[in-house]
Amino acid sequence: MTNTLGFILCLAYILTIIGVAELLRRRRGYDSGFTRKVIHIGVGMMIWLVPFLFTTPWPFVVACVMFMIINLIDWRYGLIGSMQSRHRSNLGTVYFPLAAAVVALIFWDTPPLMVAALMPLTWGDGIAPVIGAAYGRRVYRVHTSTRTVEGSAGFFVAGFIFTWLALWVMPGTPEISPVGAILPALVIMAVTTVIEAFSIWGLDNLTVTAAAIIILSLWPFTS
Repeated sequence: MTNTLGFILCLAYILTIIGVAELLRRRRGYDSGFTRKVIHIGVGMMIWLVPFLFTTPWPFVVACVMFMIINLIDWRYGLIGSMQSRHRSNLGTVYFPLAAAVVALIFWDTPPLMVAALMPLTWGDGIAPVIGAAYGRRVYRVHTSTRTVEGSAGFFVAGFIFTWLALWVMPGTPEISPVGAILPALVIMAVTTVIEAFSIWGLDNLTVTAAAIIILSLWPFTS
């Protein structure tokens, strides 16, 4: 596959996810708190396809920069209802593609680590507010943000499952066994769950990913 075709498919995939979220908002009446997370998880899962779409990380980085600009414009003018946050100080949709671009550049030659680095943000941060809204009873507050213990537990469990799967299932080096993937996934999620709990203004999209990158970079994997 050529990088040009991969770039087109990448854009088409992301636009499709946004379109689905917008349909859910308009036709099904879901609020933007839910549809933002549909986009969050759907777009985050794009990282699983990136090694098969491109021969170099740079086309993906360009796509990320494009969507950073689009998301910044949307944040400013509120053009896409399904992406709107209740908090105007939240620039999470801008930070997300930045995090994805950095992950691709750092771990391009190690696809399992590249995918794993984005899973705490994709699934942990994506599912936490959904679980918290549906089942949250034990509330705690950090600055202006309200969170729940149940939501944080959802962050840990969902993030662990997909980080573990990425380390084990994703082809490429290092080759990691299902058992060998358990401990690094647990450590990553223990650290990022705490970091996410204390991150504000959408900065968890950066801080959670930064922590995952550091742990995966230092972990003594053998290939």
